[in-house]
Amino acid sequence: MAAATAAFSLSSASSSSATLLRPGWAPLRRWRTLIRSISGSPRSAASDEATVISGTKLAHQVLKEVRRDVELWISAGNQRPHLTVILVGDNPASHIYVRNKIKAAAAVGISSEIILRPKDISQEELLDMTVQLNKDSRVSGLLVQLPLPDHIDERTVCDAIAPDKDVDGFHIVNVGRLCLDQPSIIPATAAAVWEIIKQTGIQTFGKNVLVAGRSKNVGMPIAMLLHTDGKHKRPGGDATVTITHRHTPKEQLKIHTQLADIVIVAAGIPKLITTDMVKEGAAVIDVGINHIHDPLTGKTKLVGDVDFEEVKKKAAFITPVPGGVGPMTVAMLLKNTLLVAKKLIY
Repeated sequence: MAAATAAFSLSSASSSSATLLRPGWAPLRRWRTLIRSISGSPRSAASDEATVISGTKLAHQVLKEVRRDVELWISAGNQRPHLTVILVGDNPASHIYVRNKIKAAAAVGISSEIILRPKDISQEELLDMTVQLNKDSRVSGLLVQLPLPDHIDERTVCDAIAPDKDVDGFHIVNVGRLCLDQPSIIPATAAAVWEIIKQTGIQTFGKNVLVAGRSKNVGMPIAMLLHTDGKHKRPGGDATVTITHRHTPKEQLKIHTQLADIVIVAAGIPKLITTDMVKEGAAVIDVGINHIHDPLTGKTKLVGDVDFEEVKKKAAFITPVPGGVGPMTVAMLLKNTLLVAKKLIY
């Protein structure tokens, strides 16, 4: 989007030399409203609110590209990509996530299977199963759905998966390559956030980014992608990144978020980020997944880590929950599955 100076007339707006607006530029929403009125676009009651980024629409585009590439891969005489998911226990959320992955895989032409195991499976049995699947030439991508029961060490299981079949990107080799800016299989949620930022046109070069959440599967890889050199083998965002977490005092967290051009929240705390913590015109990416009781309906509903309705009045861009990062995570997982099937990393 282009703009003239802050003080302008309608006649001069179209002829002034343009400058690229940053998400953190204060008059962004007022300028967007003016552009709508100039172009004749209908103006809604929410015209002064953030642009809500539809992860569902972006995921549809990614899946369309994956489906096309799968068809080309198979038509060239190659084996159909195959995803195997090991699902341990009866965690309802895990079962929903896995079903979504399997459904999406079928839609893009990737074959798949779910291997169900009881929650009391031993770690040794799970590791033996993983080793056998590593050797199975039919299986191009393999993941063990997290979280696992407490008696199983997740790091040990993640490292048991062959790095070249690790579609989750959790193996220590893939994590290490990511941190060293090398081509690697990027964890799907981190890849989803990065893709959303790029596809939306949110600028990262030289910007301040706050990542709330330090998990090794989400917060850390997101921070790695955004702060690293854009000219390396695995290009990064060239941003200045600050990482906070659930034990960062709220007053300190607020100081960091108010400085951030981009706020990415993956802490698992409902309404952690409120409107007073976000500066005008920031981009807010909500990765939170929280199931809370809705007193109005008496049912459980899914919410993120951001006070969505209030923050969208101040931000320039915001992702919803559900319908934001979630659908893109599934899409990027299938993109990883095609990547490992084609052996483009290893």
